[in-house]
Amino acid sequence: MPDPNRGTGRHLPPCIIVVFGASGDLAMRKLFPALYHLYSGGHLPEHFAIVGCSRTEFDDSGFRDHVRDSLPSSDNGDQDHRDAFLRSACYQQLKYDNSDDYMALSRRLESVGAFFGTQGNTLFYLAVPPQLYPEISTRLGQSGLAQEKDRTREWSRVVLEKPFGHDLESAKTLSDVLHRHFDEHQIFRIDHYLAKETVQNVLMFRFANTIFEPLWNRNYIDYVGITAAETLGVEKRAGYYEQAGVLRDMFQNHMMQLLSLVAMEPPARFQDEPVRDDKTKVFRSLRPFELQGKFSDLVLGQYAAGRIGDQNVPGYRDEENVAPDSLTPTYALLRSYIDNWRWQGVPFYICSGKRLTKKLTRVIIQFKDVPHAMFRHILGERISSNRLILGIQPDEVINLTFQAKIPGMNNILRTVTMNFDYNQEGKTVIKDAYEKVLMDCLLGDQMLFWRQDAVRLCWAYLTPILELCESCGDRAKHLNFYPAGGWGPEAAATLYPDYLKDHA
Repeated sequence: MPDPNRGTGRHLPPCIIVVFGASGDLAMRKLFPALYHLYSGGHLPEHFAIVGCSRTEFDDSGFRDHVRDSLPSSDNGDQDHRDAFLRSACYQQLKYDNSDDYMALSRRLESVGAFFGTQGNTLFYLAVPPQLYPEISTRLGQSGLAQEKDRTREWSRVVLEKPFGHDLESAKTLSDVLHRHFDEHQIFRIDHYLAKETVQNVLMFRFANTIFEPLWNRNYIDYVGITAAETLGVEKRAGYYEQAGVLRDMFQNHMMQLLSLVAMEPPARFQDEPVRDDKTKVFRSLRPFELQGKFSDLVLGQYAAGRIGDQNVPGYRDEENVAPDSLTPTYALLRSYIDNWRWQGVPFYICSGKRLTKKLTRVIIQFKDVPHAMFRHILGERISSNRLILGIQPDEVINLTFQAKIPGMNNILRTVTMNFDYNQEGKTVIKDAYEKVLMDCLLGDQMLFWRQDAVRLCWAYLTPILELCESCGDRAKHLNFYPAGGWGPEAAATLYPDYLKDHA
């Protein structure tokens, strides 16, 4: 059996990882634990350093204690091993809008690089609010920190978290600012969804198995359902969510990426640019929403009070820092079409929402009925057609349903399932998707990252939908309230006929 660690044996160049927002939540919850797990598994380069940057006042020792607090208590590793990891961590206090502080950072990186032998390679991770991206990238450019000798020696890369703008115009503005100081190959726009094993496996499943790809088109597929459901509410993100809503929060990034993996053509080579080229072709082929039937292809919802499990939960309007008359959608179901040879006429039902029945992300490929129902005299009813489920979370599975005869004297059919479960294949090598993201950043592999043309195309598709939702004459009329703990608005089953069956 192939070693799942084999890909990580590729040479990782020495580097400094600079974390802006090092005192913040993202760095503490995700980045530092991911870096430590990579270090523990021998996946970081021999010569590396971590430099934290934020407005918080730390010295190096205080920052190391701060990082130590982020490391998982369940990991009973050797204390000497932890201390060795923490010795690679340094700190540079700075104000994000102060040019002198960036010059001081430049000098600090030079001394840290000389001490740790990182050979001038630097990764800047912007774990900060998106409104700071233009300021920080501009200051990095003005201070010379964005410059690199070439793409493989003394490189400089910048990593951004979503969102990449809040509409088409803001996305273009952000892109223009970034490209004044960084070339596109230096910019890593992450979507950690793409680093999940089961998401990556969509391509492997499609293009490494001859039995599926010939059927993967309008001739055999009735529809595609893509769902990302959450049981959580807005939690502590009300300030952000009131401005974003479900369409900006989930559709512009995660849902569009899943759509592209399901619908893309086979790339010429399994490399970052060919793969991203073919994903971008999907976005370019999306039928413009203004040519569709407006709200006949869209259902919006907002969760009301209800029960999740055995717990009563408040409605969205009753959440802290949410306006009592808020019209922000927490649920959306969109019927999309891809106007190309492969997918013409096949509906893609894209759904995401908060406070739903269970946490669930999966893709359903519903195949067409058999052309001639020769077994109708046996069943007296419609035979269920084949269905393929690609489970992403929490169940990392692949299920294929088909019809088979029940053993016995009578000719009776029933639906049976073939199941593949990732959890039965041994331990998970990657504990968190951020580990894969960081590895690829260090390798310079951009396959799992957003390219600017794809960002613009997705915003170009979604912006008319956002404008329709936010500027129509009666927004409240088109907002369907649904009780927390259910599967969303009743109107969803009208737009998506198999909605309840697919979410049972």
